Amino acid sequence: MSDATKPLFWRDPRMPHVELRKVEDGRRVCYAPHSHTHWSLGAITAGESTFRYREDRYHVHAGTLVLMNPDWMHACSAIDDRPWAYLMLYVDTDWLSELRYQAGLLASPRWQDFTTAVIRTPKWYEGYCHMASCLLDPTRDLLDKQTVVVEYLSALMHELAGQPAQPLPQTPASLQQLAAYLDAHAAEEISLDELCERSGYSPGHLIRAFKRHFGFTPHAYLINRRIQLGQRALKGGTPIAEAALNAGFADQPHFQRTFKRLVAATPNQYRQPSIEQ
Repeated sequence: MSDATKPLFWRDPRMPHVELRKVEDGRRVCYAPHSHTHWSLGAITAGESTFRYREDRYHVHAGTLVLMNPDWMHACSAIDDRPWAYLMLYVDTDWLSELRYQAGLLASPRWQDFTTAVIRTPKWYEGYCHMASCLLDPTRDLLDKQTVVVEYLSALMHELAGQPAQPLPQTPASLQQLAAYLDAHAAEEISLDELCERSGYSPGHLIRAFKRHFGFTPHAYLINRRIQLGQRALKGGTPIAEAALNAGFADQPHFQRTFKRLVAATPNQYRQPSIEQ
């Protein structure tokens, strides 16, 4: 893999609520449908690509911002092998909820999803690129980076709060409980029979209903959660083989193949960020 196609990850343990990813050539960086536990905000910095977000598809190009709620299925891919590049910021939902709450935008510091998926306004794109440039610059002070992140995200939160509200899809309580069960037991072996018994759904109905509300089959949801467990472990310095077993994978090769498919990076690339303060 050339340097241009290798993903670059920025992290700073003093700012654990944000992480930045940079890809300069996204033609070989195609994701399978996946989700994040974080809120994600991306900027297309060159070229164009397809952005799939639950049931919707968007044609995005340089100057576009894309927004992804936590646990919402999404995927990005190149268009006819055309070049494209992007930056992606992952933001801890508890931290962002507190920021929104302190700004008077939430009644309580509990996460609320956004209805906006794409922003094409130049000033928000330019502000994003300025923020990313600051984070990636090793000569910038910690206080400088913290200030830039808080100022930009605070302003964007006010902008999003002022946009017309649209109804968000409501998930039945039975499916929410089933997803919570999968979250709590992601590293364990779980059968479809067990899920049907817990939910009262027939196998076919369960798979269709779960996919309609979460964008994944129960199995795909489980695998996605296992990869998220692996990511958390790798960021904490856990060896790859140990992270694979603890996340519920039978062996390291299976973990590595699945990780590459969903994260578009190898576990080793993710574990050792290219830029770290």
